[in-house]
Amino acid sequence: MAREDSVKCLRCLLYALNFLFWLMALCVLGVSACLRDHLNNVFTLTADTRLEEAAVLTYSPVVHPVVIAVCCFLIIVAMVGYCGTLKCNLLLLSWYFGSLMVIFCVELASGVWTYDEPMVQRSDMISLKSRMPHFGLQRYQWLTHAWNAIQTELKCCGVIYFTDWLETTEMEWPPDSCCSNQYPGCARHAHYHDLSDLYQEGCGPKIYSFIRGTKQLQVLRFLGVSIGVAQILAMTLTVTLLWALYYDHKPPDPASPDALIQTHSPAEDAQKPSHSHPRAPEAWANTPANGHTQFEMEQLS
Repeated sequence: MAREDSVKCLRCLLYALNFLFWLMALCVLGVSACLRDHLNNVFTLTADTRLEEAAVLTYSPVVHPVVIAVCCFLIIVAMVGYCGTLKCNLLLLSWYFGSLMVIFCVELASGVWTYDEPMVQRSDMISLKSRMPHFGLQRYQWLTHAWNAIQTELKCCGVIYFTDWLETTEMEWPPDSCCSNQYPGCARHAHYHDLSDLYQEGCGPKIYSFIRGTKQLQVLRFLGVSIGVAQILAMTLTVTLLWALYYDHKPPDPASPDALIQTHSPAEDAQKPSHSHPRAPEAWANTPANGHTQFEMEQLS
């Protein structure tokens, strides 16, 4: 009875862990999707520079397809683990344990690979000014889109200050994406009337802070560590459940006392001749022949 309660407790814990795997894997995919567009714009501005190498090193869990594939595979593995726990299937539980082991090794290797801190300085942000003269050109539409997206999302203008646009390009005023209240021609109006309508901070320091790590990146790291700990716990519980189920399905030992109690099968009992007990004298009195004899004796008396 105690073993049955233990198995039931193990199954409940595995149900909870598999549900937790689904939630954490979906959270990782959601945070990665939110960061990916912004990260692509940063890669566009920092292409072929040390900044790009630092960004790739920092956000490899977001951009690397192996990590995304691992999260998708973890959802499938959690479903298999749920079915194996529900049916107490030894084969499914064994496959579930092996898959968790493989995923854990991949996550551990990825964590070691991305352990190094990015070697980037604030002075490296000056290299972004080389991307500004191509703004607005027909053949550099992708770069123009990246600058507009970065300045709008980070609420910044230029690299150090909004005057960078006037110094490094032939533009007479900054792009409209530098306006706090954007509309066509807002930068021209702000340049001649009120400069406070333009973002006063440069994009360089904000991109530097983004490369060094954001709150979303910290959430991803926390989720990665949590998934790893949950996988270790799930593997331990799975091995325990496999042992309990294997012990229940194990054939009894012929030398054990329980096996010696029953040395013959029911089929052997059915083949043995049955010995009928002699009928009691009272039983003969109820037969039809004895009833006729009793009637004749009553007539003679």
